[in-house]
Amino acid sequence: MAQFEIHTIADITVGGYDLSFTNSTLFMLVTLAAIWVFMVGGMRNPTLVPGRWQVAVESVYTFVAGMLSQTVGAEGKRFIPLIFSLFMFIITANMLGLLPVGFIPGAHAFTVTSHLSVTAVLAIISFGTVLAVGFARHGLHFLALFVPHGVPWWMMPLIVPVEFVSFMIRPFSLALRLFVAMTAGHILLKVLAGFIVSMGNAGGVLALGGVLPLALLVGISALEMLVCAIQAYVFAILTSVYLNDAVNLH
Repeated sequence: MAQFEIHTIADITVGGYDLSFTNSTLFMLVTLAAIWVFMVGGMRNPTLVPGRWQVAVESVYTFVAGMLSQTVGAEGKRFIPLIFSLFMFIITANMLGLLPVGFIPGAHAFTVTSHLSVTAVLAIISFGTVLAVGFARHGLHFLALFVPHGVPWWMMPLIVPVEFVSFMIRPFSLALRLFVAMTAGHILLKVLAGFIVSMGNAGGVLALGGVLPLALLVGISALEMLVCAIQAYVFAILTSVYLNDAVNLH
């Protein structure tokens, strides 16, 4: 579990609060820098006939815009900056956590989304926006979300609490899903890598047997990259669905 430990790079204390610069902070800054390079590099000199980099940036934007259009409708355009930022941050942070930097003495990649504190903040941003949009647009009528259409009045005492709990569990599911997926995947990769090293050090027939976990590690690494993208998509699409409830009160 050492790969998930937070290490202090520079001790910083302000007003009695610990604001130390850690490896988690470093990789979040690297994530933001990577996104900035991706966006600026692709759209610095946009052309009518785009190059590959510009196509990549436009494709991601079109993907997010299309997702919001399908889930929220025409008003989904207002939320493109939010969903685009969440999607890009999560997928970039996930991918950076898979960087093979172990050849550098004392260095290893750090996945910020493997910490519940980070995924919880992302979930709070998502859920907080849904609440703000819902109450700003509908006022107290937003609470009608807990009263499904067509439900008999005598079932309301049962249905309303169930709908309320279902609604309030959303930020927890967003945070936990991303956190668990990233943590479990990286633990599996670490375990397989440990098998390879142990069998290689044993020598003889066992060393040859290390080929099997090595092949499995390569396959699971490819699968983990797919999971990184899928988790970013799931977080973005669920946030879009929740925004649809706030906008259209479904």
